[in-house]
Amino acid sequence: MAMPCGKLRSVILQWRRLSTVTGGGGSRSLLPLILGEQNPERILDICRSATLSPESFHDRLAYSKAISKLRDANHYDGIRCFIKESMDKLHNRSERAASHFIILYAQGGLIDDAIKLFDEMPEKGIERNVKTLNSLLYSCTLAGEYGVMKRIFLEFPMKYDLRPNLDTYNVVLRGFCQSGSASEAHAMLAEMETKGITPDTKTFTTVIAGFYMEEKFSEVGMILALMKKYGIVPNISIYNVRIQSLCKLKRSDEAKALFDGILARGMKPNQTTYRHLVYGFCRERKLGMAKSLFKEMIDKGMEPGSECYFTLAYYLCQGRDFEEASSVCKDCMSKGFVPNITTMKSLVYGLVGIGKVREAREIISQVKGKFSKNSSMWSEIEEGLD
Repeated sequence: MAMPCGKLRSVILQWRRLSTVTGGGGSRSLLPLILGEQNPERILDICRSATLSPESFHDRLAYSKAISKLRDANHYDGIRCFIKESMDKLHNRSERAASHFIILYAQGGLIDDAIKLFDEMPEKGIERNVKTLNSLLYSCTLAGEYGVMKRIFLEFPMKYDLRPNLDTYNVVLRGFCQSGSASEAHAMLAEMETKGITPDTKTFTTVIAGFYMEEKFSEVGMILALMKKYGIVPNISIYNVRIQSLCKLKRSDEAKALFDGILARGMKPNQTTYRHLVYGFCRERKLGMAKSLFKEMIDKGMEPGSECYFTLAYYLCQGRDFEEASSVCKDCMSKGFVPNITTMKSLVYGLVGIGKVREAREIISQVKGKFSKNSSMWSEIEEGLD
């Protein structure tokens, strides 16, 4: 729901006072204003009230959320205007700042504007280099403009006298793999070799994930063999990508076999390894294994993280294992995480269905304490339990 104009002005004034008192850094309090506003012009007003810097992490987050909301509202002129104004305000026109704005243009669905900014960088007093080229290529993958990415990769290094580096190739390989063209990786890896650029673990994880996505399992084997040529021993990040890819393909038993092989070799899985497996077995409705792996992760002192809790709770409810789902949700909420309303309603009604009304009320009480804005809805649900 959009914020009334009067209240919006009042909150912006409060934000400005906060920024003055804290010496800046009020972008954390600015973000809820952006997220809570639907009117694109008011989103722009909120952003203009602040002095955002692309050098600050929290400011970059505010920029990103604002651009996304403006894009969703099809307010492209507003995006152009906002980015231009932001650049004009910069005292230090660094290549890092330019890279950020190039990516924001792509995030806003304006890849042509991103290319134009790259073209015009010297006119704006900003050095054009391989880092900004890599940002432009990344922005193409972000926008799903893989054909444009390929054209830029083929033309711009020569046009602007820029020498691609390892990051360049990693970004382009990612684009090829995301677009279903993982087979391009062979030519790219050969080109890297002729130019004396040594692939790293990131290169191989990208390509392996791409071949798995296309279910080209023999190609995965070839890439694993190629890694040995470069002296790269598969580490846990390589195995995590393989396990995640198999789980996405609903081949979790194969992923578990790979996991067992890791353990047999004395390699230690991490929480990411377990999260992928829990997700995979949940999707295949093999909840016994999902619960076992989840417990094993906790027993080994690993924090599951909110998404892992949410996934398991959702699928336990789907599998009508409401008592176990309740235990997971209680543990989750004790850490400050609350699954979405669909999962929680399913859990409450499921507990009532198996005669656990008191436990359902306890869950409602906890959720109401976390989300006061939904308390009236939960009160209605609670009244319906009588």
